Amino acid sequence: MKVRIAAGATREEASAIAAAVAEHVGEKVRIFVGDEDDARVVHRVGEDGSDGTDDGERAPPDDDLGPTDRERRLREEIADIEQGGPEKYRERLDEQGKLFVRDRLDLWFGELTFEDGKFANFDGWHPESPSIDEADPDQRLPADGLLTGAAEFEDRSVHFMANDFTVKAGSMAEKGVEKFLRMQQRALKTGKPVLYLMDSSGGRIDQQRGFFANREGIGKYYYNHSMLSGRVPQICVLYGPCIAGAAYTPVFADFTVMVEGMSAMAIASPRMVEMVTGEEVDLQELGGPEIHARHSGSADLVAEDEAHARELVAKLIGYLPDSADDDPPRIDGRDPAKSPEGIDGVIPQEPDRGYDVRRVVERVVDADSLLELRPKYGSEMLTAFARIDGRPVGIVANDPSQRAGAIFPDAARKTAEFVWTCDAYDVPLLYLCDTPGFMAGSQVEKEGILEAGKKLIYATSSATVPKQCVVLRKAYGAGIYAMSGPAYDPEATLALPSGEIAIMGPEAAINAVYANRLDDIEDPEERAAREAELREQFREDIDVHRMASEVVIDEIVPPSDLRTELAARFAFYEDVEKDLPSKKHGTVL
Repeated sequence: MKVRIAAGATREEASAIAAAVAEHVGEKVRIFVGDEDDARVVHRVGEDGSDGTDDGERAPPDDDLGPTDRERRLREEIADIEQGGPEKYRERLDEQGKLFVRDRLDLWFGELTFEDGKFANFDGWHPESPSIDEADPDQRLPADGLLTGAAEFEDRSVHFMANDFTVKAGSMAEKGVEKFLRMQQRALKTGKPVLYLMDSSGGRIDQQRGFFANREGIGKYYYNHSMLSGRVPQICVLYGPCIAGAAYTPVFADFTVMVEGMSAMAIASPRMVEMVTGEEVDLQELGGPEIHARHSGSADLVAEDEAHARELVAKLIGYLPDSADDDPPRIDGRDPAKSPEGIDGVIPQEPDRGYDVRRVVERVVDADSLLELRPKYGSEMLTAFARIDGRPVGIVANDPSQRAGAIFPDAARKTAEFVWTCDAYDVPLLYLCDTPGFMAGSQVEKEGILEAGKKLIYATSSATVPKQCVVLRKAYGAGIYAMSGPAYDPEATLALPSGEIAIMGPEAAINAVYANRLDDIEDPEERAAREAELREQFREDIDVHRMASEVVIDEIVPPSDLRTELAARFAFYEDVEKDLPSKKHGTVL
């Protein structure tokens, strides 16, 4: 007997109606709900008088349910996909000293929150696909060579992508590109960080019509990178040769980590370079970690191996918020590694004598909290994350042990980018100034010292996070501008008793103003005495006591109190809000 009841009835309601009707009529009853073609419930009456209700005619009782052959087949397909590319390429990973991509994900995350797109390009290679007549084990394309999804990393929810180098050398093709784009676009919605675990030879050239110039093709990667920039942290780790289009993801990321003996990135492969220019060069000489850490500045950190790369990123992400809408994470503060009472002893009395500024930094920041970025590039400037009383700060410091602390073009560019990134993610800035200013000379003019200096001054001017400037010793020329001096809206300009602020140093100033008068003194001893007298007079004019008296600076701080003073001021100003003039954007890049 068939019975149709109103749409919206639950299974329990349908079962109750079926049982009542079957008991009344003494035969099997089928219950249809609304306009459904299949029976929702079937109640049957056995010859022995027993009865029962099924969820449709084919469903067994609930306590007998379990995985079907259909589900088992699906799990077998998933297991096959998770084996990656051809076995011969997996075997080569050991020779290259690197992990299979899914082992790498296990190292980073343990269990994934979820993965998207396992079955990407399934029809292009799997033996169960109706599109494949005969599967070739050497042409496996599981997940189309690119994995995407979400995971927990250091108690943070993140998006991730990872190339599978066993699939066509991690090359990118249509379906993998689609997964990459979806992951980026979802990150824009969620406001969660993105980790790119790159190991890609670039685009799959023989399939370029499907992804190269399309509106939603590989070119959209870099559009999305640009939209994500400053919105959520983007961190890229390189595990192999990333060539051509693949090399743009690491340089678009906020932070790039390379691995010694493994990573490389370049706009073209050595073979292509030789074809175009005639230059013979190997991949490490072309774009290995040393090239990008020391010369191009594209590598922020260099790891010893895969495990070390994870450790570096775990430390790095601890200074960053999930998105531009969030605050950087605070933790409990720790005492410095060395006592602040030693600060004044570190800084030499002589303005032109070198010292390692890290010896000051370690007496100011929390122990074990310093993470220096690009240490080999523009080494006369230190750019680093650290904590002061548990609060993340970005440190910009001149290092007088390198090039006397003068600012060269590469250091200016590095520092401008670091300041810009800190400002994007609301990380307060601490400037430690001890510089004779921007470097002069024909070579640095060729290298664009004015352009690079402009970018640094622009970044410092535009930063709206809390800023503090400390004049450790020299603050000469435009160096005080680049280091967020009084004119650059710092929350404080502090100085140690060793500080000096001037257009130029005493020696240069005396030479510029009094050279002719000194030359007129014939007696060498008299000339030297007069020159020393003029230098001392000049030094009195630029001493920080004069600057404090004229309220150019806010305070002269006893060096032993510097950490306490900075911690109090960063805490007090942590909610400060600064407005920039209304405009679309500036014109300085």
